[in-house]
Amino acid sequence: MTESQEINHLQEEIKKIKEELMMLGEDMRSGSLTRQYRDPKNKKGGYWSLSYTYQMKGKTEFVRPENLAKTKKQIARYKKFKILMAHWIDLSLQLCRLKNQPAASS
Repeated sequence: MTESQEINHLQEEIKKIKEELMMLGEDMRSGSLTRQYRDPKNKKGGYWSLSYTYQMKGKTEFVRPENLAKTKKQIARYKKFKILMAHWIDLSLQLCRLKNQPAASS
């Protein structure tokens, strides 16, 4: 693959990532859901808790049962966002290296 073909390929891959990001939607949140119990020994009084870090501070929120499915989707969407962004950065670094290489002399 020539250098220009490689550049075109990387640019196409970045374009695909941008399109996927646009399709993700707006509702997303970081964190992890855990099942907590008021009486952990007997596993009674269960509730869901969302823990996350925002602006370098740990936060915990209770999640109502009617919001559990929505919250799980928001977390999954955020994880997908992070994966896509990491891939985009990787491709962008490769693209920058290629573009910044001195031209091969013939």
